[in-house]
Amino acid sequence: MASSISDFLSGLQQQQSPVNWQQFLTDIIASFGCSTGTLHFLDKETGLLSLQAQQGIPDFLLPKMAAIPIGKGMAGIAAERRQPVEMCNLQTDDSGVARPAAKETKVEGSIAVPLLLNGALYGTLGIAKPVPYDFTEQESSDLMKIGEEISRYLQATGSPSA
Repeated sequence: MASSISDFLSGLQQQQSPVNWQQFLTDIIASFGCSTGTLHFLDKETGLLSLQAQQGIPDFLLPKMAAIPIGKGMAGIAAERRQPVEMCNLQTDDSGVARPAAKETKVEGSIAVPLLLNGALYGTLGIAKPVPYDFTEQESSDLMKIGEEISRYLQATGSPSA
């Protein structure tokens, strides 16, 4: 895993052309042995988390995930708290963190991390497995590092699609 993480980080640091965020997310999902994921960037005009890339989200849920308010659902709460939000089994969660529609993804072990750089929020990254799973501290730390590098790229280019 460590070499994959360093590959993600150096890949963004050396990026000369626009990032294919869909492929980037697909690679992260595979690297962590997951099946599903989302990448949201903060829209500074609306204050909403705007869906940039996704994998494994049922089509009927996409409208609900297209723009997420800060503080709503796992991604919104990770953004609000500026720290990872994790669930061992999203299907049995009754904390209210996961939105009811999230259970329709059929995933269980899930984590959402904020994309942060120097305390500034740039978005969120979420990945999930189809089985109950507790992400390790190392995995959480690796995802935060990836989020920081994504944020650094977004800050440098000034645009998610640049």
